[in-house]
Formats: sequence, structure tokens, C-alpha cells
Amino acid sequence: MRAAAFAEPGPPGVLRTLDLPEPQAGPGQVRVRVVTAGVQPFDARLRRGWVPPYATVTLPQIPGNEFAGVVDQGTPEIPVGTEVLGFSVFNAYAEYVVVAADQVTPKPPGVSWEVAGGFTAGWQTARLALSAIGVGPGDTVLINAAAGSTGTAGVQLARLLGASVIGTASESNQDYVRSLGAIPVVYGKGLAARVRTLAPQGVTAAIDGAGGEALETSLELVEDRKRIVTLVAHDRIEELGLGSIQGRRSAEALAELIALYAAGETTWHIRRVYPLSEAAGAHREIETGHGRGKIVLSIHD
Repeated sequence: MRAAAFAEPGPPGVLRTLDLPEPQAGPGQVRVRVVTAGVQPFDARLRRGWVPPYATVTLPQIPGNEFAGVVDQGTPEIPVGTEVLGFSVFNAYAEYVVVAADQVTPKPPGVSWEVAGGFTAGWQTARLALSAIGVGPGDTVLINAAAGSTGTAGVQLARLLGASVIGTASESNQDYVRSLGAIPVVYGKGLAARVRTLAPQGVTAAIDGAGGEALETSLELVEDRKRIVTLVAHDRIEELGLGSIQGRRSAEALAELIALYAAGETTWHIRRVYPLSEAAGAHREIETGHGRGKIVLSIHD
């Protein structure tokens, strides 16, 4: 099969299109012929040499932990031919991926492949983050990097939970963040003062998707540090006494989230679709840290 993989850690150019053996599904697993796969900062960190503590890297390593496609080796519950979206740790930038059967859920009719392939990570991360800080009616939540994929999902889910949201973004993304249901604010120097003007009643919780000054602003504004969760500064969680994400992604949660989208209750912006052969270009774009919505790979280009 064709896959985008790296034989050694390094810059985006180490991602190459390789011919690798097709994986085969075992008991309790499904094999999916991948149509689209999402691209995340997580994948770029992996390519640069970071290894998550719960996984093992085997070179050449295929990145990618969210995908959509058609089951071609199935189970009685998920038969061959089922259109699914799902998640893995690695290996989604490929023509085939094998995962446990409880890591996929059927793709609703009418949901595009581009949306389905890039849906899992942002929405499940946002859901887990909001749960970790107990967001509900009456809260005012600060979401940093609100125009990114997790921010886009987080704004909408927080609003559905009954919270008010202030979302930081660049000047060019202010209208986009407003369209999601948040009060937009430009990040940068003086952010805390601008947020206080927008929320004189105070900010009760925060999701930090940017680190650095954004995290410092959250610390300044939110009284209870357990109601701050960072998606980037993992090495500071214990030091600062922040909240932490508990639990894991699940097919059940993914089914609920994609059903909200299919019913028109949420929206999802696909920034750009790259062919598999241009996975390195997708990584270069994701590493800029700018831009709204989601970057996706089309596997069969």
C-alpha cells in the first residue's frame, strides 16, 4: 500500500510516500480502506521525534490518528462495506489502517469524506477538555486559539453546554470566531485587559490551545486553576496545578458528536485538502500555527 511515512525524525521533508506492506485485521479488529485522514500538530510532533508515553514508534513510522473510509475487513457488528470514521494512535496516512472495532463509528449519510476524516481529534479533544473543567450553564470560558480545529469545536460545544465563550484569534479570524458563537478577541499584548473589558463578571474556566502568553493570561484571569486545561504546555500542568484531561476517545462519544454535525447543530471548517503525496506540505502548514479549521489528506490522489 501507499503511505506517507518517515524513516527518521526531522523536518517536514522527511515525510515520503512509501510502498509498505498492507496491514491485516485480527480478531476484534477492522481494516479500513482510508479515504481521508486528518492532520494535527500531534502528528508533526511525532515526526520531529516526540514519542507519546503510551505508544511505541517503529521506523518507518506512518503518522495520523484520525481517518474516514470504508471497511474492507470487518466484524459481524461492522461488516465489510460500512462507511466509518474513527481514530488510532498512528498509521492513518495510508491506504489501509487496522484498528480495534470499538475505534470506529458509522459515517452518517450526507457527511462529506473531508469532514469525516478530519473530525475525530478536534471534537473529542474539545469534549474531554470541557468535561475536565466542568463547563456548564453560567460559565464564561476563555478559549485560546479559538479558530483552530480544537478551538472551533470547543467554542460550539461550550455554547451547547450553556456557557458564554470568549475566543482568542488573529485579526483576520475575528468574524469566523464570532460566527461560531464566541465573543472574539485579538490575542497578543494586553490580552488580559481586553478580556476583562469583555467579561467584567469574570472568567470562570479556560482552555489553552496556544501556550506562552495565552496560558499566562488564563492563569491571571481564572481564579480556580483546576478549571484551566492546557492542550500544549503539558510539562507545566503539575507545576501550575492545572486541570487535566481524563478519559479517552471513544466510538460512542464520536457517534454523538458526528450526529450533532449531521443534524446541522454544529459546523466544521475544512481549511485545505492535500493529496497524500503532499503530506510534507500539510505538515509545513500545520506547523505555522495559524489558519482556521482543519487540514485533511486525500489518500487516493
